[in-house]
Amino acid sequence: MTPTTELQKPIIKTELPGPKSREIIEADAQYVTPSYPRPDYKLVADHAQGVWITDPDENVFLDCNAGVAVCSTGHCHPEIVKALQKQVSELIHLCGTDFYYRHMPQLGKKLNEIVPIDGPTKTHFANSGAEAIETALKLAMYHTRRQKFISFFGSFHGRTLGALSLTSSKKAQRLGFMRQALDVVHIPYPNTFRHFANELPTDEATITRDVINWIEKRLFQTTTPPEEVAGIVLEVVQGEGGYVPAPKAFVKELRRICDENGIMLIVDEVQSGMGRTGKMFALDHHEGVKADIICLAKGLGSGMPIGACVARADIMDWHKGAHASTFGGNPVALTAALKTIELLENGLVENSREVGEYLETGLNRLKEKYDCIGDVRGLGMMLGVEFVTDKKSLEAAPELRDKIEYACYERGLIILGCGSNTIRWSPPLILSKENVDVALQIFDEAIAESL
Repeated sequence: MTPTTELQKPIIKTELPGPKSREIIEADAQYVTPSYPRPDYKLVADHAQGVWITDPDENVFLDCNAGVAVCSTGHCHPEIVKALQKQVSELIHLCGTDFYYRHMPQLGKKLNEIVPIDGPTKTHFANSGAEAIETALKLAMYHTRRQKFISFFGSFHGRTLGALSLTSSKKAQRLGFMRQALDVVHIPYPNTFRHFANELPTDEATITRDVINWIEKRLFQTTTPPEEVAGIVLEVVQGEGGYVPAPKAFVKELRRICDENGIMLIVDEVQSGMGRTGKMFALDHHEGVKADIICLAKGLGSGMPIGACVARADIMDWHKGAHASTFGGNPVALTAALKTIELLENGLVENSREVGEYLETGLNRLKEKYDCIGDVRGLGMMLGVEFVTDKKSLEAAPELRDKIEYACYERGLIILGCGSNTIRWSPPLILSKENVDVALQIFDEAIAESL
């Protein structure tokens, strides 16, 4: 079911969740692991098309989350569906780590053309973002013959044990798993809205200087000699940590540090890549800065499970059998990725930039209207709205954020939190300005009700 009113809006027919949805939620509680980090509201999806999700009770929601930045081309894009149907009728699986099919070199070649890495590249295909990160960690250790890594507070790189050693966005992700699997040290992320020393706003030059000094004058001189560091793992726009973009000067300085010390610059574009920021990759906003290794997933396959670790060819120099995956590079998932990139290049990246700017302008108007919005930030369709008690104290307001998130759901708008007190906007890249107008009206009403 798709809304058919002149201006498409959500349609809420029942209490939420409705009776059919509740049956599914109850069965889930009985048979599915309780570890999934679901929000307070309980959305049950039955089918979806474009930017609209319909639940089993025929309630229709406007999706501004896209399955956590995964459904980059929208739900069930007809060209994606057509390509998948054709591929499923021809070849579903063979295991590309033992045999050959055309899809692996085709996608590898395409990634070689578009990723922000200097020189020729090679790609290892995986099934998720965490797997792509695990590949990058193993590759950096193998190539450099070093074992230490530097990550950032607020980062999220996955929940498998190696990736979990990098992750530090929430206590719940680490609680119960004792020591880190890898030798990782964490440092402050360069957040201009909250300087790590006092939680107050600062300028890009100051936060860049202070974090770079932390690395060079503290870490490198004490616990973490640079000659023992295999890689620095960076989200150019921090995702789970609050949708926080890194300053241009900082990213440039990080590249310098890596060049001077033989350290791999590993850029995690799992959430920020594939057109999300209004350019194909978030690193593309940083002219002249290239990565050594890039990790991709989420929006790469329009909902199909695929991850990729792309590295300079001279870095991906490991021996036969060093790393592989039974399902990684599945021909169906690769087909989805190839069609996704085609759609992104043929207008969706530009739509992300243009409509993302329109959404950001509207969110900034709400910031002027409400004292509880401390910051609006981000790039393209990767935008964060940070909620505070008031603009004078800037004290984080996580409970208010959660109330607003729930109030949006009750009105048929799907958004999701990140960080402790931020709401992320990561809609399908097909979102229109008309969709934005509807979403902003609901968001405005939800804020007003929640205060």
